[in-house]
Amino acid sequence: MQPDSFEVIGGQPLKGELHPQGAKNEALQIVSAVLLTDDPVTITNVPDILDVNKLIELLRGLGVTVEKLAPDTYRFCAGTVDINYLRSDEFMRDAQRLRGSVMLIGPLLARFGRATLPKPGGDKIGRRRLDTHFLGFQKLGAEFKYDEEKDIYFVDQPAGGLQGTYIHMDEISVTGTANVIMAAVLSKGKTTIYNAACEPYVQQLCRMLQRMGANIQGIGSNLLHIEGVQHLGGTEHRCLPDMIEIGSFIGLAAMTQSEITIKNAGVDHLGIIPYTFERLGIQIDRRGDDLHIPAQEHYEIQTFIDGSIMTIYDAPWPGFTPDLMSIILVTATQARGSVLVHQKMFESRLFFTDKLIDMGAQIILCDPHRATVIGLDRKYPLRGIEMTSPDIRAGQALLIAALSAKGKSIIHNVHQIDRGYQHIDTRLNAIGAKITRL
Repeated sequence: MQPDSFEVIGGQPLKGELHPQGAKNEALQIVSAVLLTDDPVTITNVPDILDVNKLIELLRGLGVTVEKLAPDTYRFCAGTVDINYLRSDEFMRDAQRLRGSVMLIGPLLARFGRATLPKPGGDKIGRRRLDTHFLGFQKLGAEFKYDEEKDIYFVDQPAGGLQGTYIHMDEISVTGTANVIMAAVLSKGKTTIYNAACEPYVQQLCRMLQRMGANIQGIGSNLLHIEGVQHLGGTEHRCLPDMIEIGSFIGLAAMTQSEITIKNAGVDHLGIIPYTFERLGIQIDRRGDDLHIPAQEHYEIQTFIDGSIMTIYDAPWPGFTPDLMSIILVTATQARGSVLVHQKMFESRLFFTDKLIDMGAQIILCDPHRATVIGLDRKYPLRGIEMTSPDIRAGQALLIAALSAKGKSIIHNVHQIDRGYQHIDTRLNAIGAKITRL
């Protein structure tokens, strides 16, 4: 048996409170931004997950002073940075294993004039091109080279430094927008970014940079105006609760007929997420900043006004996040009714449905981007099987399926889940789950 595995005994109703972790996708941006100043930056509500911990280790290697003040709180100081570390075998090895390492390029380029990065790994969910990042840097005047033989990217400032300009993003990329923002705040003159991503995590980054002394206008919209400054100072920042984990907990409560309260959920920052789960028939009660999901024996998928089958699709913010499409799909398998799940952004993200079909779910995979789910209304519970997690979000969806299934499931490759979900087995066991880490 593989050591990187969960044994899950399904069919256990859960009851209690869950506290969402800090947002993974925000933390990767915020932690990278500490490179923009030589003053201390303190960040709280940092999730204790593999991807964030690996990024912090990369900063240590670069010479950043890292102090862990509490389990979720760090103080960073990038007063002395060894830029030559970027060419070391150690950096190449570690950065290659973490897709989030791409977020280092913008701040390194802006403050130190150059950046090097091996082609990063990450989830196997289809093509995830980095063109948007590098096209943005080139618009600011950076010189870009790609060594095809070694799979290494090189980005350097021009002789006169980065120069503000008009940038029309070729795609609404969250990480691409964040990277270009971090490069632009120390560029000369004015930068305008149109078709910018406006996710809460990008808004959080912009507000943090403002507190550090950056001049950014248009936060929350897809049109940003940045007036470059010469120096940024230190600040304190708190990461939002992770909206993806909150959505996962909503799906978990529905699938396992559990009464769960999600504490301090940052309700004002969740956008369309609660409404989308309500369209599956799930009752969600808002109690201040908490979400309470009562135990529901049945939940029924809505239809459109004309009676046609409901379609749920992902879209850039303020649309529904692609990171919750796997959770929507698995949650629909035990609903009453049918839904078409249309995952537009990644062509391999729905391939985990074969595991759900093996568990007894009724799913028609129409093509790499669309799946029709025929809800079983709990008449035929899913059955436990042995399976492997292909990526973070599918892994969490399979864990939810296993917790709702009849009998025992074994999930291999659970380091994928650990990359995005903090101590998930311990936290779920505390409210009644039966998950054993093998």
